[in-house]
Amino acid sequence: MFSQNGLSLDQAPPISVVFRFFFSGALFGILAGILILFFQNHIFDASDIKAVILTHTLTLGAMLSFMFAALFQMLPVIAGVALPSPVKKANAMQYPFVLGVFSLLLAFNFSTPWLFITASFLLGGSLLYIALVMLKNLWKLPNHSSSSKGMLTALLSLTIVILLALYLTGTLGGLLEGNYYTQIKTAHYSFGLFGWIALLILSISFQVIEMFYVTPSYPKLVSQYLPLTLFTLLTMTTIIGVFNPSIWVASHILIALILIGYSLLTLKRLTQRKRPLADATVWFWRLGLSSLIASMLTLFITNFTELSWVKSLSYIFFASFALSIVFAMFYKIVPFLTWFHLNSQGYFTAPMMHEVIHPKTAKKHLYIHLTTIVIFVLSLFIHLFIFLAGMLTILSFGWIAWQIIHAWKLYNYTQETGEKFDMSSM
Repeated sequence: MFSQNGLSLDQAPPISVVFRFFFSGALFGILAGILILFFQNHIFDASDIKAVILTHTLTLGAMLSFMFAALFQMLPVIAGVALPSPVKKANAMQYPFVLGVFSLLLAFNFSTPWLFITASFLLGGSLLYIALVMLKNLWKLPNHSSSSKGMLTALLSLTIVILLALYLTGTLGGLLEGNYYTQIKTAHYSFGLFGWIALLILSISFQVIEMFYVTPSYPKLVSQYLPLTLFTLLTMTTIIGVFNPSIWVASHILIALILIGYSLLTLKRLTQRKRPLADATVWFWRLGLSSLIASMLTLFITNFTELSWVKSLSYIFFASFALSIVFAMFYKIVPFLTWFHLNSQGYFTAPMMHEVIHPKTAKKHLYIHLTTIVIFVLSLFIHLFIFLAGMLTILSFGWIAWQIIHAWKLYNYTQETGEKFDMSSM
């Protein structure tokens, strides 16, 4: 089910490492919901600083926290990479990262140069450090799976995203002239959305879809070459785009076609499950992949229309894609980790996975998340709906935060009161 060598407690990071990344992501998500209530429909205008602040709260604060929670756990599981001293590495990343995110959000809000410089040091240092550590350990693997190769490519993309961001914040902080600011900005968000978020998700899916849902494996042509194709396309477009920015139109169309093809293939795989029952996580995947298709179709349409709401739809659906998959992974990882760590420590009273987070609890969150997406779409046309969208965003991420608190309390309670196997009597 896991990597070839199996997963042992020595390989797995402490449960607190994964939980606290998930928890910080949930808190940033709640903050995003609060900001929506204040910023209202300004969030749909990409040129408005309020939209920039919300975008970075979600993609940097929430999404990146969730994705590193998954990476800390999934690297040992699907790549066989055990990071040495995971607590120290998590500390070295997370504390300056959180301070850096707040510095950046404040810098955007007040246009303060020294805050941009502070954010550059905190975010650049923490993210480059952990990305390079993970890259180094992945690179040393003697035998790579398609997922490990994909994660390697995604982390390379993240490194490029960070370097591009440092150019932008250096310009805003007055350290650089910023002659290529517009071109680098386009490359930054393109690499961030497609080279980091989308690429990491599809790389993990090559093993997770088959492993969790017992489906046929992906065609080798797709699993072996799709990540590298996306990365190469983005890299070449970034280089050419410095001198010819219009190249991004063709590149985005190609990327949209690639991701639509991947989504359709994965949706087909989910219909070929050997386990007939569809839990909430299957529907989170279906919602996410359908949202990716909708996002790419609207991205394609934006090249032929100037209607602002079409571009906003593309953003909404891409956020739905990313968060739906993250939530699907969350509801697999947290119950399993709680059971696995307690069981590995010898507690025969360890709660079963459905006792950590009941399937009905995940399904309720699925309905909340789906309703949130629908209300965001409606708020493009009925502005008062944005307040409901903000409250639902707070509820959605608050739901996640409560599940983490519940799982952590259950974990500690079992450690305090649970009974262990008596190995001395055997």
